[in-house]
Amino acid sequence: MLPAPVRRHGPAVALAALLGSAGVLHLRRPALFHPLVPRALGAPGPWVLGSGVAELACAAALVAPATRRAGGIASAALLVAVFPGNVTMAVRSHPGAGHWSRSPWVAWGRLPLQVPLVAWAVAVSRAAGRLGGR
Repeated sequence: MLPAPVRRHGPAVALAALLGSAGVLHLRRPALFHPLVPRALGAPGPWVLGSGVAELACAAALVAPATRRAGGIASAALLVAVFPGNVTMAVRSHPGAGHWSRSPWVAWGRLPLQVPLVAWAVAVSRAAGRLGGR
């Protein structure tokens, strides 16, 4: 059995690490994400920058117990909001594509993973609500 602090904080900290890593990658290597931005949204730069900052903000909110409930809700919303980018990546994927989604299997296989990620964020938020933010 896991120690109580790991059971209480582990899922939130793990999700924060995932979102924080993605946020840093968005800011350090934005060109990787430019092909994911739907053309209808215009220039990809501001969208990639904004999503990276949002991922870092969500990660920070998840780490702090006092803001964890709101961080979980914000993380779930962010994961839903970036889903069109994942769909765009899948639609544009093909062997020889000029971006990191060269494999259609990876690009299309990634889409259903959004569901457990959103559920994870919601579960973190609910658990924080039950614990009163502790």
